Amino acid sequence: MTFKDVIYGRRAVNFFDPDKPVPDALLTEMIEMAAQAPSGFNIQPWSLIVLKDKADKLRLQQHAWNQPKISEAPVTFIVLADMAGWKPGNPFLEKNFTEMVKSGAMSEDQREWFEGACQNLYGASEARTVAFACKNAAFFAMGLMLAAKSLGLDTHPMDGFDIDKVRAEFKIPENYWIPLLMSVGYFRSDKTLGPAKWRKSVDEITVRFD
Repeated sequence: MTFKDVIYGRRAVNFFDPDKPVPDALLTEMIEMAAQAPSGFNIQPWSLIVLKDKADKLRLQQHAWNQPKISEAPVTFIVLADMAGWKPGNPFLEKNFTEMVKSGAMSEDQREWFEGACQNLYGASEARTVAFACKNAAFFAMGLMLAAKSLGLDTHPMDGFDIDKVRAEFKIPENYWIPLLMSVGYFRSDKTLGPAKWRKSVDEITVRFD
């Protein structure tokens, strides 16, 4: 499968085979591939809650417009975006800075500059903080979908859920935004995949305002 096949073959499918599980090794490979996504200063402010148990998926489904695919798919992710991922003291920010020093990309005496840059870029306002977290988590989520397709899996990203109820149900800390849910599995063989939806042309996409 070429990358072009992956791009044009990826679809948001509505029907998953509930009797065809995703092997753990394949799921691990998918997440590892997606983790190669870019992120600002390599902070990687993304995490996943991985739901496989039917009861857990039904707990989520009740707060997500009761979409059947959430429980029918063998795996459903709650994608998390850490709005505090840029803050000094965050364990992954600290690990990232340590790794950059070890690799020679930065020196220890650049810590103050690094923390200031993160503050100016990502902590300047609430909007910038949410944008930082969700933008980077979206890179990761797209990586998940493309990795899944390359491994023979299907996915469906979802906006349709009550973020506050999902947060409460799964005791998700306030520093995490929940940009999307994603079901993962295999398209049901007894269903027909509809035609691909329209996409904006290059001329419609490219704009200027000056």
